[in-house]
Amino acid sequence: MSDDASLWAALADPHRRAIVALLLERPWSVGEIVEACGLSQPGTSKHLRVLRDAGLVRVRQDAQRRVYALDPAPIAALDAWLTPYRTLWNESLDALGRRLDGDRGRVAGEPSDHAEEPFPHDRKQPNGEAPASKALPPKAPSPKG
Repeated sequence: MSDDASLWAALADPHRRAIVALLLERPWSVGEIVEACGLSQPGTSKHLRVLRDAGLVRVRQDAQRRVYALDPAPIAALDAWLTPYRTLWNESLDALGRRLDGDRGRVAGEPSDHAEEPFPHDRKQPNGEAPASKALPPKAPSPKG
């Protein structure tokens, strides 16, 4: 598995993402992670091994305890990979904001400056009545047998 794929696979599990979120605060011992996440010790160790193999965490021995810390380098690589997508989303959200700001400036009931109304058939008539529905043509009489 490539490095990028192992990073994404490691972060795909919600328990591992919770562990990464904890390690964002400070280094934690395995026992502290077990307690904070509510997982079993063997389950927590398996998740930590996946995170360590993906390069997301580092471990150091502190007497009888293993202390895990987040390694920022892979997170920075993921951030760099996401940058163009973040730019795309920001541009889309900015355009939405401009559209909403333009719509907020209109008085209720005033026509929009947009070329087409999304549902023109739902608009009320100037007299306040609902639009007349188009009647279907009468059915042709069926031939009698």
